[in-house]
Amino acid sequence: MHTKTKQTDIAAIRMEYEMAQLGEEDIAADAFIQFRKWFDEAIERHVLEPNAMALSTVSADGKPSSRIVLLKELDSRGFSFFTNYKSQKGKELDNRPYAALLFFWPELQRQVRITGSVEKVTAQESDAYFKSRPKGSRLGAIASPQSEEIENREWLDSQLADLEKNYADTDDVPRPAHWGGYRLVPDRLEFWQGRKSRLHDRLVYERDRSGWNVSRLAP
Repeated sequence: MHTKTKQTDIAAIRMEYEMAQLGEEDIAADAFIQFRKWFDEAIERHVLEPNAMALSTVSADGKPSSRIVLLKELDSRGFSFFTNYKSQKGKELDNRPYAALLFFWPELQRQVRITGSVEKVTAQESDAYFKSRPKGSRLGAIASPQSEEIENREWLDSQLADLEKNYADTDDVPRPAHWGGYRLVPDRLEFWQGRKSRLHDRLVYERDRSGWNVSRLAP
């Protein structure tokens, strides 16, 4: 006898947002300072992977593509992450160097949407970050032809095993030329704070030659 699997009523899933509010009087004049404030609060609240962000790019035929990557550097220049330059996102960024980022911190009922142009970081910056990674991650970056079709998992494990053998006696694993960092230079950041009855707070920073302008959007 087969038992019927209970189906969740997806439309009934909801949460009321009543944790905080976001007013113009609460924010910094500089978008980077405001982001850093929220980012630090996410760390303090032990948000699971607070530096995880959805990166959205556009393919050559105009199709959107999103995936989760990790923010690894943040300064007044922008938001940096590292990857294989020959991966799908790398090829898409080479073709169209503009992208969007999305941070979601449910423990704080907050999200931040960011758009801007994308540029490669310097080789020196990529070298420094690559050297800071665990040895296994460095070997993995060499072993994996990211986004390419492979025969099976065993092939990938074999590639890694060979590298582990070759570098068994040294921690000096050189950064491959096809791997490095990108920096998104933002022109727009939207800070979203969940509010009751879905009347959320949305404050947007947009950059011009004189600095950042702030406006409020309807939820």
